[in-house]
Amino acid sequence: MTTSLEAAEPLPPEYEIALSYTPSSVRDAARSYLSLDRRLAQIVAQTNEPMLGQMRLAWWRDVFETPIAERPRGDLVLEAIGQQWAGHEQPLIAMVDAWEEMLAEPPLPREAALHFAKGRAAGFLALAQMVLPELDVVKFMHAGYAWALTDAAAHIPDGEERDMLLSSARSFSPLPRYPKPMRGVAILDALARRAIAKGGRPLMEGRGAALTAFKTGLLG
Repeated sequence: MTTSLEAAEPLPPEYEIALSYTPSSVRDAARSYLSLDRRLAQIVAQTNEPMLGQMRLAWWRDVFETPIAERPRGDLVLEAIGQQWAGHEQPLIAMVDAWEEMLAEPPLPREAALHFAKGRAAGFLALAQMVLPELDVVKFMHAGYAWALTDAAAHIPDGEERDMLLSSARSFSPLPRYPKPMRGVAILDALARRAIAKGGRPLMEGRGAALTAFKTGLLG
């Protein structure tokens, strides 16, 4: 399933690098989670009528609340999630709710932005707890929040909302060092910090992005 999903749902380079440093025990689950994130982001980006976008997002939410045996067939992302996230759908629902926040009329309130960050990064926490139950949850989640906000800001034109997203991302401090099983998230965090320093540019923009990613993957 992973190979088919990888071929059918290509992910951005920063995700692929992060996945390469993710423990094999949760790598498939991480890929399906990030693939879902891309699907939901595309729904929001392609929506001109908020109500239509809400309906499309609601379909995903309803599916995750439906027993696996009764879910539609033929969608690779949905089938991968059914295999890897069975019984752990709440973080996926949180991600759907998070992306729904982005359908609101701009500028997005800071409170809604923080809700978006928390929901979008909820899957990272779930994956981390599968590998490291003793992990400091609050500090770890700050990395996910910074990535969620900075990546979103990179796809928004300059303006009040973009500035607010970047300001919110800056408010979360990175961990001084990440445990080895969490190097994938550390990479996304490091790329987000680099993007913030460059005014909210895309995470993999510029020659130094790949170096930042691989250095973080090696050193944490």
